[in-house]
Amino acid sequence: MIGDRSVTVYTDDLMLGHNPEVDLPFVPSRVEKRVRAILQKLDFKWSYPEHPGRLKAIREHLDKHPIPGLRFATGEAATYEQLGRVHTTAYLDHIFSLAGKRAWLDRDTTAVSPDSIQAATAAAGQAIAAVECVVRGESQSAFALVRPPGHHAEPVRARGFCLLNNVAVAAAHAQAKLGCERILIVDWDAHHGNGTQEIFWADPDVLFFDTHCAAPFYPGSGLLQEVGEGLGEGYTINVPLPESAGDVAFEKAFREILQPAAAHFEPDLVLVSAGFDPHRNDMALNLSYDGFKAITRIVQDIADTHCGGCLALVLEGGYNLTSLARGVHAVLEVLAGGEAPAVYAAGVPEVADAVAFHRDAFTTDPP
Repeated sequence: MIGDRSVTVYTDDLMLGHNPEVDLPFVPSRVEKRVRAILQKLDFKWSYPEHPGRLKAIREHLDKHPIPGLRFATGEAATYEQLGRVHTTAYLDHIFSLAGKRAWLDRDTTAVSPDSIQAATAAAGQAIAAVECVVRGESQSAFALVRPPGHHAEPVRARGFCLLNNVAVAAAHAQAKLGCERILIVDWDAHHGNGTQEIFWADPDVLFFDTHCAAPFYPGSGLLQEVGEGLGEGYTINVPLPESAGDVAFEKAFREILQPAAAHFEPDLVLVSAGFDPHRNDMALNLSYDGFKAITRIVQDIADTHCGGCLALVLEGGYNLTSLARGVHAVLEVLAGGEAPAVYAAGVPEVADAVAFHRDAFTTDPP
């Protein structure tokens, strides 16, 4: 236990309005035809995984299992200017033109419904509010519970359920308006944060650290050798992991790669793209709730050591509603000062106990 800490959770019911329904006709027609061709090949009825029930499940779990020190707030929607720091004008104009419409944006199933653009700007706004909260000392840490997620969104393109890159928008705002010169972004989602990487690819003032399920797992990027270019060379750190990777592998990566890198970089602010699909229920990686707690404590320690505890998390993926809700709760418990249990290789302590119990049967000399 490291003592009670204040945590502010930012969310907005406007984000529930993003609700693509795949059975309804979509435009533009060329993308619609490609997507429908993909869906027709599937042997089961496909439904849009990134749905309003994700936020509802989290809120219901937090209501049933309240965490002392948590307060809820709602920030303003992100402005065109704030979004324009990481997305092109042409892309933003196209996105805003889709307000009130249903449209497929990408053949990897990214789509919008009539209220999606309002939801997306609200999501980016909650991420900005979370950063402002911790930088101004209003709370020791903050968590933006948002959707649609953001880390796949590129400067000119929506991808992977992501319309606007929430964590990148928040980082750019911190640089432009809050006096943060060096920002560490940690992405522990099961999928590589390709959009965040692209946005800060040549920026030496943003250190991007990403653990993810290795290619060819979606989106297929995040190779070990992808380290940035130009002035940003060395400021992108990818740790691709096998599907079997769990608590021990994650803790080792965070302690032996992230901590030394952060010590060298000395960030003014720490941001986390917090996806909960690494949990074993999502069948991408093999993290447990204790594993989420362990890596949260490491990131919290980094923020405490280098930037006075300035730490803000932004929700990304996580599609099993049980592990999503419980995973968010586990992380918030640690942020609020709760325990972070030591992780261990599953079953090893139990086997060691069994070895000790049975050893005498095989080492005692026969009569």
